[in-house]
Amino acid sequence: MEFRTIVSIKKLPYSITHEQKIMMLGSCFAENIGKYMLQYKFNIDLNPFGILYNPASIAHSLYMLLQNKTFAEFDLFREGQLWHSFSHHSRFSHIDLHTCLNEINTRLAQGAIILKNADWLIITWGTAWVYRLTETGEIVSNCHKLPEKYFIRQRLCPNEITDMWIPLISELLQENPRLKILMTVSPVRHFRDGAHANQLSKSTLLLATELLCCTFPDNCFYFPSYEIVMDELRDYRFYDSDMVHPSEQAVEYIWEQFSLSCFSEKTRQENAEWGKIFKSLNHKPLTSDLNAYKDFVMQNLFKLKKFHQKYPYFDLSNELKSLECLLKTL
Repeated sequence: MEFRTIVSIKKLPYSITHEQKIMMLGSCFAENIGKYMLQYKFNIDLNPFGILYNPASIAHSLYMLLQNKTFAEFDLFREGQLWHSFSHHSRFSHIDLHTCLNEINTRLAQGAIILKNADWLIITWGTAWVYRLTETGEIVSNCHKLPEKYFIRQRLCPNEITDMWIPLISELLQENPRLKILMTVSPVRHFRDGAHANQLSKSTLLLATELLCCTFPDNCFYFPSYEIVMDELRDYRFYDSDMVHPSEQAVEYIWEQFSLSCFSEKTRQENAEWGKIFKSLNHKPLTSDLNAYKDFVMQNLFKLKKFHQKYPYFDLSNELKSLECLLKTL
């Protein structure tokens, strides 16, 4: 007897590997999956603009990377004590103008290089609702808690989204023909919009991703993270305490399904080997025996060097440096 529906997930025709360059943009769910990608040492640039929610803002961000955009003072605005960018998450906001600009432009420069050389672009859309500045009509990536009177709220339709993204994907592929794009819709529910408006929003995103994948069948693919949570993990025990965000257990399950769909057997084996070392590196000493702990650190350093010899494309420079510095203090 089956007591739940299992979402059938197609194996990607091309595998994601540790040797490849990957860029990830999108909602806080992209950050959840990105956290695992970083933990397992994939070569990724995660959200160079910070968390982005809607397809229009993500498209605008990609255009800025393609055009090597550099921000100046007139691209920012000051509210209270902080300088903000309407194109960036508040993690870039700062009390000092030059610090804010420097952080924004540093990430832009890094992101532009990675995008033009990327093997994979992983996109997560969160909502079809957008906020336009009343004064200019420009869609903003973040309202930075400004009063509602400054914005007009609108839900994009599928054709509006594809009209933005078809020329964008064409330009991305012209710049980088080998680029593969993996699209997904965030399972995080935007209940501030109301249950019905949230469903309309998610449906809009699903229709748009389908249209794009059909338009670019050799380069654009879909991973059903939304469907996994809605249809397979359809129980509130798989939600966080806010009943909106997936729980850590749910995110871990999606990561497992993502691994099966997107990684080769070789990559999954590498992840398994690295996972054991990662767990050992984060082990806290249980006794005050300094000699025993020093032996433990030396064993970890030996394992790390041996792993790096086997898989030289893993960037373990920080871990190696950290253990070598730790040994000097013991």
